[in-house]
Amino acid sequence: MKEEKQCLECGEHLKGRADKKFCDDQCRSNYNNKANSDTTAEMRNVNNILRKNRRILSTIVSPDGKGKISKAKLTDKGFNFKYHTHTHTTLKGSTYKLCYDYGYLPIENDFIMVVKWDAGFKQ
Repeated sequence: MKEEKQCLECGEHLKGRADKKFCDDQCRSNYNNKANSDTTAEMRNVNNILRKNRRILSTIVSPDGKGKISKAKLTDKGFNFKYHTHTHTTLKGSTYKLCYDYGYLPIENDFIMVVKWDAGFKQ
């Protein structure tokens, strides 16, 4: 006799396709939300920090795409130096840390140079 399959979320008996796993969209959604909730929360927290960093950097850049601020003022605004999306090392050997499309580079006297990174920016 054929074994009846049950919904992975609620346990209801399934009718229909042989490869069916859930009785309806609500059960499928609930099951997947529970399965992904721990990683989703961590990713959401990190992405919130990255978006905040980007927003802060965007307020520093002037219309020419560059700006300068002290490290202390950047920290006071809530910038978190532990988080960035990627890095870029220039031909001169300077390593920019980027938060999406804004880059920053520590320079002399505890200042930070901030740049709007776009396809035309070459350092």
